[in-house]
Amino acid sequence: MKVDLHVHTCYSGDSLTSLEAIIVACQRRGLDRVAITDHNTIAGALALREMAPELVLVGEEIKTSAGELIAYFLKEEVPSGLSPQETIACIRAQGGVVAVPHPLDRLRREAMRRAHLLEIMDQVDALEAFNARTTFPADNRRAGELARQRGLPVTAGSDAHSIYEIGRAYVEMPPFNSQEEFIQSLAQGQIVGRLSAPWIHLTSLYARLWKSLFARF
Repeated sequence: MKVDLHVHTCYSGDSLTSLEAIIVACQRRGLDRVAITDHNTIAGALALREMAPELVLVGEEIKTSAGELIAYFLKEEVPSGLSPQETIACIRAQGGVVAVPHPLDRLRREAMRRAHLLEIMDQVDALEAFNARTTFPADNRRAGELARQRGLPVTAGSDAHSIYEIGRAYVEMPPFNSQEEFIQSLAQGQIVGRLSAPWIHLTSLYARLWKSLFARF
């Protein structure tokens, strides 16, 4: 299976990508599953799962007090602003899988830094070792090396905030039907990906500005 494990929809404040467009993009690019990981909400993931139940993995990219975490297999929304440990406890309470997106990315304010990451390494299931929006390839490599040192599976995702990005990074992995099988499949997976051009971040800025103006007027 080809699985893009980090995709945003119009339910994120910095994306305008419609749910219908995501389905079409996945079909065109041969993706078997896609994790919808909107910022601090699962509303988009739940709505898209209603439209394409075999395609969608319900996730959330959650802002903690020390950087972002990603959760998969969620049933309920995890609140933002908690400590990493409290956030992990909320994810575990509903049987979710805990991963760290774009760890050690030197340019992202939302990225979890090494000191905070090391505090929770024994509580997470995977690290994102390839994020297509990471500017410096070395930051992805450092994340992958840290995962190998700690014996953790790795994930990969486009971190798509625009339709053009979906599928730029994914994991080729055996099929899975549960949280346990998902983690086992990740351990056997192979990352496939290419970095997006740095200008792609402008699409997020445009989305934020457009939504701000729309809300205002």
